[in-house]
Amino acid sequence: MAIVKATDQNFSDETTSGLVLADFWAPWCGPCKMIAPVLEELDAELADKVKIVKIDVDENQETAGKYGVMSIPTLILFKDGEPVDKVIGFQPKEALAELVNKHA
Repeated sequence: MAIVKATDQNFSDETTSGLVLADFWAPWCGPCKMIAPVLEELDAELADKVKIVKIDVDENQETAGKYGVMSIPTLILFKDGEPVDKVIGFQPKEALAELVNKHA
C-alpha cells in the first residue's frame, strides 16, 4: 500500500477504519525529511497491518489544531478513527514498528 496524502477535507475518511499512522509534517522540517524514508520502509514491511497517511501542517492547519500538533514531526496512531498513541520527533523504524504492533 502506498503512503496517502491527506488534507483537512479527507483526513477523517482516511483514518476512519483500521490502523492508520498519521504523519504530521512540513516541507521545511529537517526531522520530517529524515523520517520520510523510514515511513516508506515501514509501509513496505507493515502494509498489511497499518495504513500510513501524511498531512502537511502548513496546508492543513485545521486538522493539526484538532489533534494538538505543536511540534513536527508528530505521528499519531489511529485505530478505527480514534487516536490511540502519539510520538513526537524523529523515531527509528524499530520504534515505529513496535508502536504499530502494540495496537495491531
